[in-house]
Amino acid sequence: MKDRLIDFISTNFNTRVDIIENADMKDYTSFRIGGPCDVALFPHDRESFCTVLGYLNDNSVKHIVIGNGSNVLFADEGYRGVVVFTTKMKSFSFNGDILECDAGTQLTAVSVRAVKDGYDGYAFACGIPGSIGGAVYMNAGAYEGQIADVLLYSDYYDPESGEIKRLYAKDHKFDYRYSSYMDNDRIIIGAAFKLTKAEDPEAVVSLMEDHIRARKEKQPLEFPSAGSTFKRYPGFFTAKLIDEAGLKGYSVGGAQVSEKHAGFIINRGGATAEDVLTLIQTIKDKIYENEGIHIECEVRYIV
Repeated sequence: MKDRLIDFISTNFNTRVDIIENADMKDYTSFRIGGPCDVALFPHDRESFCTVLGYLNDNSVKHIVIGNGSNVLFADEGYRGVVVFTTKMKSFSFNGDILECDAGTQLTAVSVRAVKDGYDGYAFACGIPGSIGGAVYMNAGAYEGQIADVLLYSDYYDPESGEIKRLYAKDHKFDYRYSSYMDNDRIIIGAAFKLTKAEDPEAVVSLMEDHIRARKEKQPLEFPSAGSTFKRYPGFFTAKLIDEAGLKGYSVGGAQVSEKHAGFIINRGGATAEDVLTLIQTIKDKIYENEGIHIECEVRYIV
C-alpha cells in the first residue's frame, strides 16, 4: 500500500503534495503525544487534496484527515494508515463583503487580519488554536462568539460521489461545539465568512487585545495541550467543577490537570496518550460521583 501510494503521488503531483513516511504524530499535534503513522500527506491545494482522497477511497486505504492537530490525541502505538493534513492549504482572500478561506488556514491568522481591517464579529476567535476546517467542524467559539455567527457557507469533498459540494450556514445544524459534519464522512476543504464593517474599529481591536491578554493570563499556553479538554455541561462551568473536586494539579504520569486552568489537561513532559486517557476518565468519574452528571470530552482520540 505505502509504496503504491507514494509512487502515485510522486508521479502525479511532484511538489504539490508533501510526503513523510513514519511521521511521529507527536511532532504534528499540539499535545505533542502520539506514535508514528504509516504515511503523512500534505496537499498544497484543493485539487491535489481531493485527488489524493479519491485515490485513498478507491483503494480502501485507511486514512484520516486533520488540520492543525490542536484538538486530537493520537494513540501511543500510532496510526496504521495515512494521515492527510490540510495545513498546506492555507490561502485566504477578502472579496467584497466575503472572506474566503482554505480549510488549512489558521483561524487566528484570519481573525486577527479581519479585526485589524476593521471588521466586526471576529475578535472572539483570536488566539483559538486550529484551522478553519476544524473550527467549522466543531463550531469553535469563545468569549460569547462562535463560528456559526459569521459563516456563510463551507465547501466539502463528498467521498461518495468524489465531488466538491457546498453547504450553506443554515444547513450546518450548528449547536454548542457541534455541526452536521460530525454525523457524516464529508471533508471540509474551505469556507466563506461574512464581513461586516465595525461601527467602532478601534473598539474591536481593543476587544481582541483583551481576549488575547486574558488567554495569556488564564490559560496554560506554556505547555502542550489540546486546548479545553471538556465541553461545558449545561448550567455548569466544567473547570470550576474540576477545581472543586480537588483535581487541579492532579497528575497521571506526564499528564496533569493544569494548576493555572482546571479545564486544560497539559503535557508537562513525556506524557503518553494512556496517561491522558486515564486522567480524563478519573476526572469524569469524580465529577459524576460529586454532581451526578456525565461531562463530555472535546478531544478526539485517534487510534
